[in-house]
Amino acid sequence: MAAPRPPPGRLSGVMVPAPIQDLEALRALTALFKEQRNRNLDTIGVAVDLILLFRELRVEQESLLTAFRCGLQFLGNIASRNEDSQSIVWMHAFPELFLSCLNHPDKKIVAYSSMILFTSLNSERMKELEENLNIAIDVIEAHQKQPESEWPFLIITDHFLKSPELVKVMYAKMSNQERVTLLDLMIAKIMGDEPLSKDEIPVFLSHAELIASTFVDQCKTVLKLTSEQHAEDEEALATIRLLDVLCEMTANTDLLGYLQVFPGLLERVIELLRVIHAAGSDTMNIFSTCARMKAEGDVSHMAEGFKSHLIRLIGNLCYKNKDNQDKVNELDGIALILDSCSIDDKNPFLTQWVVLAIRNLTEDNSQNQDLIAKMEEQGLADASLLKKVGFEVEKRGDKLILKSTSDTPQL
Repeated sequence: MAAPRPPPGRLSGVMVPAPIQDLEALRALTALFKEQRNRNLDTIGVAVDLILLFRELRVEQESLLTAFRCGLQFLGNIASRNEDSQSIVWMHAFPELFLSCLNHPDKKIVAYSSMILFTSLNSERMKELEENLNIAIDVIEAHQKQPESEWPFLIITDHFLKSPELVKVMYAKMSNQERVTLLDLMIAKIMGDEPLSKDEIPVFLSHAELIASTFVDQCKTVLKLTSEQHAEDEEALATIRLLDVLCEMTANTDLLGYLQVFPGLLERVIELLRVIHAAGSDTMNIFSTCARMKAEGDVSHMAEGFKSHLIRLIGNLCYKNKDNQDKVNELDGIALILDSCSIDDKNPFLTQWVVLAIRNLTEDNSQNQDLIAKMEEQGLADASLLKKVGFEVEKRGDKLILKSTSDTPQL
């Protein structure tokens, strides 16, 4: 790691900007350095010193802000597609420049400093970020404040998410709002138009370990949301986003197998579904069933859809997995899933996820099929409910058979 640079010089104890005689000349110089033949590495240290001086002054004069921005553009251009320049920029700029600029109130300064960071990062320098986590977290905050800005987004998706070690230490230090932002981008990466590459699969398996272990440890924090006093609890909302990530990860065949055998995950999901189902039935709260349709423009709460996603995750974890199918049976999870199937405006697509879960639980599993058939015979499962999720019970001699109906399940 490069040694910290000394602070810019002072005159009479007062920080002053270097004289800028011709701003247009600085702009022209910035443009010239887009061409590799015009690059002069000796100017990088001076440019960094000027930029740090502008940041130290904290002035809002337009001319100084423009010079500030031009200095950053100059560094971005000189480092573009040139490894030698990137190395020199990193040596002079890290970490002070990024600590000074990534949280600046001027959007362009944040964008330009993000461009320099994106251009300069490589696998070795990522390790230095683990020792300077404030820089990485500043990037997350920059994306929160400017989601339309390209550079913070690219830093996170093209650099951070490729380093499970960095993500793990970042996650431990970030605020819950920042965690939600990071998890949202993880979901976007998994659901992107391009499937995860062979090189990305091992990385996301490491992410899956972090997400699953954190969810297993913290999932009961969502119960805080049953109290109006904690209706916007940020820790609970971050935990909900963990569930969303697990749903998308288990929809990926390359990640599914690992999560199907993750210790305690399936058991904890069933337990949580049971608790929130009971909590929603006992008192009126965010987990209670709501059969009315929301008016246009109503704002959804992050907890909406939580029950649907729990059932979706159970179904995914049981896909072609006999051990998990049997485990849900042992934990009385099948009756719980069927009992959870009702029209609920707070849980869009609940019926569809119940259908998928029951299909995955009964596929090539005669024991689970027999259980559901007996439940219907004993009045523990309503025939209309089974039909609603796409099944019916047929008696063949002394045996009850659960079969899929040809009708499309009712929504």
